[in-house]
Amino acid sequence: MKLSQFKFKLSEEQIAQYPCAYERDADGNIVKRVEGFDAHRDECRLMVLHAKSNRIEHKIFKELIEYFDDKDLFVFNDTQVFPALMHGNKEKTNALIEVFLLRELNQQYRLWDVLVEPARKIRVGNKLYFGADNSMVAEVIDNTTSRGRTVRFLYDGTHEEFKRDLFALGNTPLPAHIKRAPEADDAERYQCIFAKNEGAVVLPAAGANFSRELMKRLEIRGAEFTYVTLHASLGMFREIDVEDLTKHKADSEQMEVTEEASIKFNAASARESKICAVGTTTLRALETASTANGEIKPFEGWTNRFIFPPYQFTTANCLISNFQLPYSMMLMNQAAFGGYDAVMNAYDTALKEGYRFGFYGDALLILPD
Repeated sequence: MKLSQFKFKLSEEQIAQYPCAYERDADGNIVKRVEGFDAHRDECRLMVLHAKSNRIEHKIFKELIEYFDDKDLFVFNDTQVFPALMHGNKEKTNALIEVFLLRELNQQYRLWDVLVEPARKIRVGNKLYFGADNSMVAEVIDNTTSRGRTVRFLYDGTHEEFKRDLFALGNTPLPAHIKRAPEADDAERYQCIFAKNEGAVVLPAAGANFSRELMKRLEIRGAEFTYVTLHASLGMFREIDVEDLTKHKADSEQMEVTEEASIKFNAASARESKICAVGTTTLRALETASTANGEIKPFEGWTNRFIFPPYQFTTANCLISNFQLPYSMMLMNQAAFGGYDAVMNAYDTALKEGYRFGFYGDALLILPD
């Protein structure tokens, strides 16, 4: 498969900058209700793609309950996004700097892997100051990439106190396609309601469309839930610079599939229930933990699984994912799952019908029938 096969023309107007809610009018047509943080999580638009027949339906997200029955299983990614975007000043010059926290390397020594901007001005040995009173100080101790640095935070106190004070200075790490500064409400909306395992800097966007009310209605219907963890990284947005996708190496991301999750998954698979992976991160985690006979096993470690057509899936048989941007790894994952022609036709329909793309955009449900 070639990178150029995932090109399509997407206008800036169709890239969602805020959540948006829709409702049905008296004639049953789907119309916009509100755009902004007042929009309910489960009221974005939902396109339903029946992959084999190539049939498309237009729904509101909360109407996905119509497609699932008793004992069907939803698998969610319960990673938690932390406030990774920090702004501070460089010592002596007091120049404004941006530091993006990627991951903690060592608790004892307060070591973090970060990205810095402007990178050319931030060198080993520099001290960086954060907070109105410069209460948080970091020292650059290594260069890792052109923008990457290892920093050591100079902090007296427990690890819990350090993390509390560090994150209090951070902002929500919105993706680059959201062309605005983070706002206070992003801290709640750029997060799934069931998020609990801290470590992501990218939202599992499909899961963020689930409200407590929708999950309760699914539970009453008899659906089951289980959770895996994959700490989504900025690697999801890294530009693919090769035309031949077999030559692209994806970044590794930390993940875990528990024994409880594997038991629930394997039971659902044995009874031939629908198994819905909520998000491409969830799907990659399941495929990483899969066995030759289609079951999954407990797994804790790292994955750099890069899924693009053609690919033979052995785990989930349904997928929910937001509409993605051109050339993105998430789009390639969707195309592998639903079939390249069917998914790209769905995207063409989404463009014509005014669907919204990106992490605050609308969603696509791919069903096997």
